[in-house]
Amino acid sequence: MSPDGAMLVLLPMLCLLSGATWAATLGGLGDKIQILVPEKFQGVANFSTFLLDRSSGTLFLGARDAILAVDTNKLNQKPKVIVWDVPEEKRRSCVAKGKTEVDCNNYIRLLEFLGDGRIYVCGTYAFDPQCAFLELSSFTLEKAEDGGVKMETGKGKCPFEPSQHYTAVMAAGTLYTAATSNFLGTLFDISRATGAEQERIRTERSINWLSDPEFVSSAFIEQSAGSNPTGDDDKIYFFFTEVAKEYDLYTKVKVPRVARVCKSDVGGMKTLQRRWTTFLKAQLVCEDKPSGQRYNILTDVFTTEHTPGDPSSTHFYGLFTSQWEREELSAVCVFSLSDISKVLDGPFKELKKTCENWINPDPVPTPRPGQCLNNALKAEGFESSLKLPDKVLTFVRDHPLMENSVTAAPLLVRKGIRYTKLAVTQTGSEDDERRAAVLHLGTDRGELHQVAVVGQNATLLQELSLFTSQEPVNNILLHQGRALVGSPLSLARVQAEGCSLYPSCVVCARARGLGCVWSTEDEACRPTTAEPGPGDIVDNALRQCDMAEGRCTPSTRELRVSLGLRLLLPCVQLSPRSCSWEHPPHRHTRQHHSDLEVTVTEDSLGKYICTCQEAGPGSRDPTPCRRAAYHLTLEGPSAGGAVAAAGGRHVLAIYILFFVLGLAFGVFLLYFVTRRRSIARQGHHLPDNSLSSDKGRDLLGSSATPQSPSSASLLSEGFRLTEKRNGTATTNTTTTLLSNQGNGGHLGNSYSGTLIHSPSNGHGNALYANCNTSSSGLKLTSDNLAANLLDGRTGGREMGRPEAVERKSREGGEVDEGLGDGLKGLEEEMASFPLFKSPAPLAKCEESSI
Repeated sequence: MSPDGAMLVLLPMLCLLSGATWAATLGGLGDKIQILVPEKFQGVANFSTFLLDRSSGTLFLGARDAILAVDTNKLNQKPKVIVWDVPEEKRRSCVAKGKTEVDCNNYIRLLEFLGDGRIYVCGTYAFDPQCAFLELSSFTLEKAEDGGVKMETGKGKCPFEPSQHYTAVMAAGTLYTAATSNFLGTLFDISRATGAEQERIRTERSINWLSDPEFVSSAFIEQSAGSNPTGDDDKIYFFFTEVAKEYDLYTKVKVPRVARVCKSDVGGMKTLQRRWTTFLKAQLVCEDKPSGQRYNILTDVFTTEHTPGDPSSTHFYGLFTSQWEREELSAVCVFSLSDISKVLDGPFKELKKTCENWINPDPVPTPRPGQCLNNALKAEGFESSLKLPDKVLTFVRDHPLMENSVTAAPLLVRKGIRYTKLAVTQTGSEDDERRAAVLHLGTDRGELHQVAVVGQNATLLQELSLFTSQEPVNNILLHQGRALVGSPLSLARVQAEGCSLYPSCVVCARARGLGCVWSTEDEACRPTTAEPGPGDIVDNALRQCDMAEGRCTPSTRELRVSLGLRLLLPCVQLSPRSCSWEHPPHRHTRQHHSDLEVTVTEDSLGKYICTCQEAGPGSRDPTPCRRAAYHLTLEGPSAGGAVAAAGGRHVLAIYILFFVLGLAFGVFLLYFVTRRRSIARQGHHLPDNSLSSDKGRDLLGSSATPQSPSSASLLSEGFRLTEKRNGTATTNTTTTLLSNQGNGGHLGNSYSGTLIHSPSNGHGNALYANCNTSSSGLKLTSDNLAANLLDGRTGGREMGRPEAVERKSREGGEVDEGLGDGLKGLEEEMASFPLFKSPAPLAKCEESSI
């Protein structure tokens, strides 16, 4: 059987097998994943805000013109809905101001518990932010005296535009926000938005304080009474990305920041009236030192205590990308509260300078600017920020930025993926050597990835596709061992903890640092309290699995390929750090996640080696680990097999064309003879002399002779060889299948074709073909070839005209009366051939083009 034929047979079988595998995967995860599709939400969409009542398990969702309540314990129940939309008159006014009709709705951007059985709700309200109060007991919005919704202004509490970056946090019943404060979205404030009017303070309107920020997250860190002997104040932290003013470059450089304000700050007496006196900010640096790559765009932050109940153990997991990379890129760095506090207690950055050089920095006054009130300051007579001297407040106003940066190395780096949200579950205490974390990462394609972090080593556990590729994950909440994952249209509940998540020995071995071990008796992943052995615990666990190759010592796989082939070389990442490829210098490649797409040419033959960065035991710096190795050689005994096959098809096509032309010529010749005999049968007497060459020339040159419209060629109109056959369009596509399960997948010996399908999740172990591709068959597509074959045959056209036939009949000829029935039988036999079956019947030929 030819390679094409074998591929035609294998494609349907592989498609069926892949479908069965996918169905089995869904079946295995059915009890661990539940998804509410858009149809379940009664037409409500654009979910942007989550708020979870952990006591009851009720999840409140802020949407467009509505608020929903979903019982996460009973997802089958119909969600409760409150409609809070914008009056039509106000909507028209919003559109008249230049905004789109879509944006002139009420997008709920804030949901916060007030502690008195109510929820504070704020929405954009057609670019005029408004806030209301939701009664939990009745699940209704409070009504005003006129029967409408009781509302108060939301300016400074909620953004004007639905897509604007925004964050808010409730601290002891008081709302702190970071948002735009005007209709145009050009003014930015970090403010205390509720509480007593005289205590509502905000940032100074200065680019030294906030320079075109994009707010990301906020956190309230409350000092515990038992671990606060100095009487230090509670603090609120804000995370954002802004344009750096300390870098004097030709382009805008964005930097991630962390800012801190103190809960008891009420502003200054004269300087910084109704402004923060404790606003300080520092740069966050997420940098991979071995490669020198720095990730400077902050996209999300998750706050967690490594030791529950101890605020000093708080860590901030930041999700980053890079301003300078063209391809999608994501990195995760973790910053401790203690490291941030050390930087904020360090030296201030001096931003003032003259035309020649830097001026001498201002001396730091006492008490230290920007510090929160504590017992020592109160003992000196500074019971309130209103008592602070002007020199201290002036220094704070001019020096909000710290000299040092808070630095961290990335836990993971992934190329080709853009993570949008992050949540973290902890195992073990901060002092425990077995302390580990599981990162739950949502992507912009509706996927959820889980990564285990043990020490400094991150291990990719699984990737789940929850929503469509057009639904980015925009919310992740963790509750009772489950992750509540949201998109603008859907909601999913996914099991987030437990060794039973990992269905195979290899994946279970990767979770060894989480206290999981593979049970050969149960054929399942089980929790264990046994201490792992010395060395790399993941590597040791993988040795227990039936694997043909070591983790970092793969064998080189020989791939026989043909010129022009597009091939995807898999490289399975064990650790989600960056992977790189070694390849021939003049290759044609493009990297998809960790896999490599190769277009085979003479220059691209040779070795391809994939190396990923992984952290070894007891090491902070990543070490290289070879994950895959391939060697590309031309197939064959003949290197030009693909070209020869293509040439053979062209030769065959020419033979078929000549065969068809011969049949057509025979049909028209028989038609001509039959017509002559029928004329003779009707009694026409022809002259004895035959048609002379001169008469023929006169006939061809005569303008008085009627010219019937030229019928089209049989090849060009009678039937199209490039049309669909049996209802299926023909194609010359051959699909390449390359499978790699784990580290020991079997690869075939020959690959040919021109079409490649990337894995559905961007990092699968198998490359699936398109099951709808029709079978490859003979295809004559060259209309130019047919036209060239017909050129030069126009010299016989006069013989096909009725006038020429009649003149020939008059001048003499013999008639065979037995040919009429034979011709009819031949026409019927030829009509039965599939080659002559076309969508439209052949027109009656009055003039031959042959």
